[in-house]
This record gives sequence, C-alpha cells and structure tokens, in this order.
Amino acid sequence: MNVIEKERITARISSNVAAVLSSAAELTGTTMNGFVVQAALEKAQQVIDRESRTMITGNDAAMLLNLLDNPRKPNKAMERAFERFMKENHGNSEVPIAYKSA
Repeated sequence: MNVIEKERITARISSNVAAVLSSAAELTGTTMNGFVVQAALEKAQQVIDRESRTMITGNDAAMLLNLLDNPRKPNKAMERAFERFMKENHGNSEVPIAYKSA
C-alpha cells in the first residue's frame, strides 16, 4: 500500500479574502482548501517556468546559432588558458591540433 505524506499549510486571512476565496471555490465546485491549493500550485508552476527560462530575441537566437555553426578559431590567450586547464585538470598541457589557432 502506498503511503502519501501530506504537509499542512495555514494562513490567516481577512473575512473579505475568505469570502472571495469561498465564492470562487463554490463556483468551481471544490472546497476552499482545494481551491487555494490548486491556485497556489498553478502560480508556483508559472513562477518556476518563468524563472527557469532565458528569453532571447530572434536576432540573438540567429547570432547564437551562427556562432555554433561557425565557431571562431581560438586565439593565443585561449590556447594558453586551455593548456592551463588541461594541465591542472588532466596533468597534460598538450593542446590537441583541433584546438590550435592557425
């Protein structure tokens, strides 16, 4: 048998707010508790969705795709940084030919 753990939340609200929530719950055919939980869940999901996305313009997207399709060759500073990275993380400072600038 599956046991569902439940949490409890409480909120102190004014009579006016309680009346509005109660009316909305009645109109949707649910309890005030069910209405509040569903409304809070929907709002929480909206916030999570909004905050976990990065919106960019069409021009920005085109620029990023172009950079991915046509990456620039690394310059000398990037090669030195890559060599340091390889040495510090892999004990090897050799830069593969594919990563060397012309």
